Amino acid sequence: MAKILFRLRNVPEDEAEDVRELLEEHQFDYYETSPGNWGISMPAIWLRNKEDYPRAKELLDIYQQERVIRVRQEYQQLKEAGQVTTMLDRLRDNPLQVISYIAISAAILYVSISVFFNF
Repeated sequence: MAKILFRLRNVPEDEAEDVRELLEEHQFDYYETSPGNWGISMPAIWLRNKEDYPRAKELLDIYQQERVIRVRQEYQQLKEAGQVTTMLDRLRDNPLQVISYIAISAAILYVSISVFFNF
């Protein structure tokens, strides 16, 4: 019986590809499900044999720990090089858009909570 190993919703494509390569490298029998036509189904990687799950999960956990370290180091290098976009950079580059988003958010917040303050 199949068992879900890795959910793909909101996962970067490079990470999903790394997981596929890891499974193929260790010769796990797996398949993928897509989010479907309307995007409401669960995109995931499934193991065909439930017995493979503990070993595959262990390998996946090790991969994810290594990925966290690598991605944090890359982010830190970009931050030190001044290549990370900040909120201030976005405001400076496109002030009208940022102010519009803030105004829309404030309007939605006002409409959402004003009901509770009007007796």
